[in-house]
Amino acid sequence: MSNFDRLRQLYETGSVPWDQPAPPPEVTASLAGQPAGRALDLGCGLGRAALYLASQGWSVDGVDFIPQAVTEAQARAERAGLAAQAVFHQGSVTDLSFLAGPYDFALDVGCAHGLEADGLRAYHRELLRLLRGGALYLLFAHLNDDQAGPEAQRWLDEAGLRRLFSAGFALDKVEHGQTQVGDQPPWPSAWFWFRRTP
Repeated sequence: MSNFDRLRQLYETGSVPWDQPAPPPEVTASLAGQPAGRALDLGCGLGRAALYLASQGWSVDGVDFIPQAVTEAQARAERAGLAAQAVFHQGSVTDLSFLAGPYDFALDVGCAHGLEADGLRAYHRELLRLLRGGALYLLFAHLNDDQAGPEAQRWLDEAGLRRLFSAGFALDKVEHGQTQVGDQPPWPSAWFWFRRTP
């Protein structure tokens, strides 16, 4: 089953474990005291982070490739009276040609780790194009487990991610941890705070 089909099935059944009322605390803490500007939410899902940002005065573009997610996110924005501040687009994060920068903040909570190498390179090029110098790019990703066999390497390779984003970005901070969903075994994950270089 493709990543698209797997995610579409989750949204169709209403079994979306990341549908929480508030964004992760790493998002709110990272933006505390920062003036509102333009934000980009990559793999926005049902809009949890984008709607929070809009409620704080940000102008937000959310992008997801699952039609059901985009439709519901826009409906939630309308119900919250935030449709003017939060706009949701169906599309691929590897081709954001329908958007124009500059953005002051970009967020990805669990999207990039599903991309193949070519897609990740295209995603990086789009962030280079869209983010202004000094903009924060906050990424949460599942990471490959160096102790596991090759068959288990289905997420992001941290060394490869760091190499790719050394072009045009500085890495301010990384926080490693583990993620567990339901009764599945936990796997390595991390938050990355990148800064777009001038």
